[in-house]
Amino acid sequence: MLLARYQQDLLEAGCDEAGRGCLAGPVFAAAVILPPKFKHKLLNDSKQLDEDVRYKLRKEIEKKALAWAVASVSNEEIDEINILNASFLAMHRAIEKLSMAPEFLIIDGNRFNKYKQTPHECIVEGDGKYFSIAAASVLAKTYRDDYMKRIAGEHPEYHWHSNKGYPTPHHRETILKIGFTRYHRMTFQVTDPQLSIF
Repeated sequence: MLLARYQQDLLEAGCDEAGRGCLAGPVFAAAVILPPKFKHKLLNDSKQLDEDVRYKLRKEIEKKALAWAVASVSNEEIDEINILNASFLAMHRAIEKLSMAPEFLIIDGNRFNKYKQTPHECIVEGDGKYFSIAAASVLAKTYRDDYMKRIAGEHPEYHWHSNKGYPTPHHRETILKIGFTRYHRMTFQVTDPQLSIF
């Protein structure tokens, strides 16, 4: 069972990102402040949920959260500052967009660049432990998926409508056959020794 809060005294926001491992598209992040006693029987790490459930949960999260925000960092920025720093920057941008300023942050993962003077705690697999991080994971994932579906029509041969930019064998093979688009991350490794074409 997920927990509502990491600490009880300060206004707490959960943060998570989506798209770190992709070959194309931005990295998205979300920050969510939930009511102190929030509970939901279905809410969990977005990777553990099917697409329909994620989108239903998104509506509930946006309705019930005290504050929420989603932000992104482009593939060009990722190439400039690397994906780890880009993930932190996306979280910072999401926190900055919140309608109320959090007093404490809980971050999915084991590393984070401090946001202003706001205290934070990094929590490995936090999206499966705290509702606010799980909520952030759902928002980041669904908004990123929406973006990838929108641009999929520009380059249908890459199958972004289904792989969302992740390094599937088909996506890798297509890059090697016809090259990169303006949405690809040029600093990411495309080759996979398990593919038969190498």
